[in-house]
Amino acid sequence: MIVKKTDTYTCLNPSHENNENSKIIFEFIEEFNKIYANFRDVNLILDFSNNINIEIEEILLLSPQSKNHKNNNKSFVVVSANTDIERMSDNLIVVPTFQEAIDVIEIEEIERDLGI
Repeated sequence: MIVKKTDTYTCLNPSHENNENSKIIFEFIEEFNKIYANFRDVNLILDFSNNINIEIEEILLLSPQSKNHKNNNKSFVVVSANTDIERMSDNLIVVPTFQEAIDVIEIEEIERDLGI
């Protein structure tokens, strides 16, 4: 797992040590679940945009963490260019580009500051 921290967010990317896409996703989600507590208090971007096809069912495995983040007044955004966002659960924010993830976090921060 590759971790990138900024003042505004922390971004997590799967490492590409395996050639099997499903194995990359499975290992990433497994590792993420183990270390999730370390990221509870930061805005979080999970970036699957680098040639990784993640299925909706796999993204939905992240719903509990997304809900926890919202309860902690933090953003939780998944980047996946190849996901049918229309079929996604309302509990998760999924965007097709990394820039859109940053934009979502900025908007949510403004909304929290305004008490919306």
